Amino acid sequence: MPDWQLLIGQRLAKLALGPGDRLEVIEELAAHLEELFADLLRQGFAEEAAAQLCLNEVKDWHTLRRKIQTARRKETVISNRVTQFWLPGILTFALSMSFLALAEIFGPPWVLTWGHAQLFCVPWLFSLPLVGAVGAYLSFRAGGSRRAIFFSIVFPVLPFLVAILLVLPFTLLFNHFIAHNTIPMAVLMALVGWMFGPGGALLAGGLPVYLVLSRRQSSSRIATS
Repeated sequence: MPDWQLLIGQRLAKLALGPGDRLEVIEELAAHLEELFADLLRQGFAEEAAAQLCLNEVKDWHTLRRKIQTARRKETVISNRVTQFWLPGILTFALSMSFLALAEIFGPPWVLTWGHAQLFCVPWLFSLPLVGAVGAYLSFRAGGSRRAIFFSIVFPVLPFLVAILLVLPFTLLFNHFIAHNTIPMAVLMALVGWMFGPGGALLAGGLPVYLVLSRRQSSSRIATS
């Protein structure tokens, strides 16, 4: 019986993947050709003819190699986005909303106001540096880039930014029909209360964690080099 892994490895010698991914691809193709080879033998083909028919299943090994590399790279990109951004971001958002609910239920009624508008729930604001630190740690451990780490830190305020941006065109449209022109001030209060204030608190906790982790990583690389 042919050594399918050896034959496929020779034909995919220039496959630009990591050792683990390359071995996985070769093993999958080898298993497929081995099954086809056994089926051809059961049909009465000689081993040499059956082996040649199996290898002829792939018309162009160069094209196959390129398709495999493209597919694997897409899988890697998607996997990295999930582990480096979406999972840390969703977790930080869930934590921030949990802390907000707990602060409103059990915390002291410390609220910063401006006029008649409520800006900050102070206990919640003090909990956000911890949330930002968690986001930075998880994204960094997953190998996230600086941009991925930054957005993981501030992810809890991004849904509010999207909501404000979606509502803003309508507020500007209907502002002409409101006598006291309160909408621009309300939008400003929303930006301060749900974007700038919480975003600053998240960064106050997340950025120091990122700096400490990046320095430790740099130090370990220097020590091992």
